[in-house]
Amino acid sequence: MSKKIVFGIGVVLAVMLVYFYGSTNEGLEIETISIEEPDSLFQEILPEPTLLYGIAIDSFDVFEGKVKWSQNISEILSSFNISREDIYALANASKGVFDVRKLKAGYPFTIIHERDELKTARQFIFEPDPTQYVIFNLSDSIYVQSVAKPVVREERVLTAKIESSVYEAVLAEGASPLLVNKLVDIFAWQVDFFRIQKGDEFRVIYDQRSVDGEVVSVDRILGAYFKHFDKEYFAVYYNQEGQEDYFDEDGNSLRKTFLRAPLNYSRISSRYSPRRYHPVQKRYKAHLGTDYAAPVGTEIRSVGDGVILEAKYGQYNGNYVKVKHNSNYTTQYLHMSKIAKGIRPGVTVKQGQTIGYVGSTGLANGPHLCFRFWKNGIQVDALKVDLPPSEPIDPKKLKDFLHVKNVMINKLMKIKEDSAKPMLAQIPLSQK
Repeated sequence: MSKKIVFGIGVVLAVMLVYFYGSTNEGLEIETISIEEPDSLFQEILPEPTLLYGIAIDSFDVFEGKVKWSQNISEILSSFNISREDIYALANASKGVFDVRKLKAGYPFTIIHERDELKTARQFIFEPDPTQYVIFNLSDSIYVQSVAKPVVREERVLTAKIESSVYEAVLAEGASPLLVNKLVDIFAWQVDFFRIQKGDEFRVIYDQRSVDGEVVSVDRILGAYFKHFDKEYFAVYYNQEGQEDYFDEDGNSLRKTFLRAPLNYSRISSRYSPRRYHPVQKRYKAHLGTDYAAPVGTEIRSVGDGVILEAKYGQYNGNYVKVKHNSNYTTQYLHMSKIAKGIRPGVTVKQGQTIGYVGSTGLANGPHLCFRFWKNGIQVDALKVDLPPSEPIDPKKLKDFLHVKNVMINKLMKIKEDSAKPMLAQIPLSQK
């Protein structure tokens, strides 16, 4: 009896083993694992090629230089084993892309060349401006290609208090020096930038463009606030039917008939005076002008639209230009190093146009501009004359302007409220 029980248990166990073994392996698939060959593994971990202007340069050398005065592309490439025939073919290939005669002195170029004694050039790259570069290819085939760099446009906000000058304040906050002249030009009629004092402050909202993290242009100031001698000034950009201008909070143009000064940036070395000691003649005499000290060659601008009356050399005045603006106003600019090309009697000039360059010709003891101003035939102090205004906002556009003005001034004043110290901030374009 016991033998039968043992036999039965053995049969049951055998059946169970067959069942479980079969069920656990049912539907199983054998996965094949492939082992890559050593060569393929090595290929995957190769480093990325080093690119310059989109060209792999690992097996080449790179030469960087600047175009010298009167240097041309033929002179540059002939030093890198390029024949006259290939240079001629390259010049032909560049037509319609870039004029090789416009290689400017001082501008950078790059040559990618072979690593041998001949240093044969494979590519010549020239940057005509910060936003683009031109590739002259000499490798397999000769061709010329202009490539635009990615340009980032940003709306920026700057606020600062002045310690010494607008220029220093802008640089101290990490903003581009290109902003300085834009700001000075806007407030040129309201703010005496030759009398800037510590504690003056300003806030600006502006557009700028940058390439590879470097600012290449300040396109437009959208709004600005300037506090000078405790007086507040606002500037709001507005375009009315294609005419771009800046206006105050009441819709009056900030632009006057005359610029406040004939130079962009300098210092006043001698003011209008009925009795001043003349440094050359060593005697007291009337000085019916304003002297602006500035480096030789600084551009001198006509302060208003007008017609050239005189443009010549005088024993005492040196090279000078006299401009008649209308029946009431005339201005004169003395001691120029030279008179600008095309400036002669009878020629019409526009406000801000360059008419000459600072010098020390005539009776002068150093480089400066003596600026004289006549009103109704009488010589007056240019710094004290009440400048006539320009055209205000068109009444038809006033409602729209007031809306633009309110939005901009609110943004400017919010900067004032949110920031107790100077700051430079970026406003994403999506929030504009």
